[in-house]
Amino acid sequence: MSAALDAVEGPLSGYHHETYVFPLSAEEGSGLQGRWKIREPRERLLWFDRRCFGSEERLLYDLQRRIDVIPEVARVSGVNLQRFVEGSTLGALHPSGDALPSLVFDQILGLFRQLVTVTSSTLVAERRCRPEDRATEGDSAGFLETLISFTQDQVYERNLSEYKDLFAALGLEPHSFRRLRTRVAGLHDRPFCLLHADLHRENFIFDRDGKLWAIDWELAMFGDPLYDLATHLYLMRYPPAQERQMIRRWCEVVEDIRPGSAQGWREDLPRLLDFKKAQSVFTDVIRVSQSMDIDGKFDRRRLRSAALKVWGVLSSAAEPLGLETVPGPLATEAALLRWRSVRALT
Repeated sequence: MSAALDAVEGPLSGYHHETYVFPLSAEEGSGLQGRWKIREPRERLLWFDRRCFGSEERLLYDLQRRIDVIPEVARVSGVNLQRFVEGSTLGALHPSGDALPSLVFDQILGLFRQLVTVTSSTLVAERRCRPEDRATEGDSAGFLETLISFTQDQVYERNLSEYKDLFAALGLEPHSFRRLRTRVAGLHDRPFCLLHADLHRENFIFDRDGKLWAIDWELAMFGDPLYDLATHLYLMRYPPAQERQMIRRWCEVVEDIRPGSAQGWREDLPRLLDFKKAQSVFTDVIRVSQSMDIDGKFDRRRLRSAALKVWGVLSSAAEPLGLETVPGPLATEAALLRWRSVRALT
């Protein structure tokens, strides 16, 4: 497979992958039209979310006829490709905090309607997690525990050698997870289905014909459908009135397809949102601290914005994590600077 260098676009921005876009020649594409993309995982990447499927491409092949907002996938010359949707991200058209037009809003609900029909017994895609590590079907509390344990083991503890002092300076200690578990305990059982688990404005593409497409399925998993809604609400930042509308209509949609999917949402949605707030603290502290370096060198100009980001997520998660005090913006900035200075000496 080849393409003229001046016809290749990329790498495109993205956290998990480097993506390159190019047209296929008539001979290579065997009739496939338009531009396609190839994605490669970034090297030495930290994963902050639990993954379920061994191959995103394999999952998308299996979902092609079941979810109509997934761009076409194809294998050409032994390489897996995804069709590149010509259009704009939803975030570019309607930034975080903006209300969505009804045309877009209804299509997002349509995706949730299709997701709730896909169950583990009806999808053959290979799963990377061992059966003994999965929550029992319908055990929403057990499902949430797998997510908390992943954050504790793979994000917090796995990075303690490098971030212990920074975590401590921000009030993040092992007992934070004990307080979080107490805070979110008591979820109702709900029938599991396929979750995208990362439905935010940059993972929706609005094409020139007015159709919405969902991309980046690497975090998809089977689990509690209400978790997908909570993640979506947390990431989308709807205006309050439209958030309430999304909750109400989501409940109607999923209950119509699989009764019980919205069971106990009034009590459980705040608990799942509390988990998302807490999860973001640990992931964002690491990501933001890394963002202060450019080509391995500390860029002090980024320190202030990094501190404000960390302070914001800490403030949001203070109650879920049981933080008695939250360092202010200046104290957070000082903690980041101390951590970076010590790191530079090691």
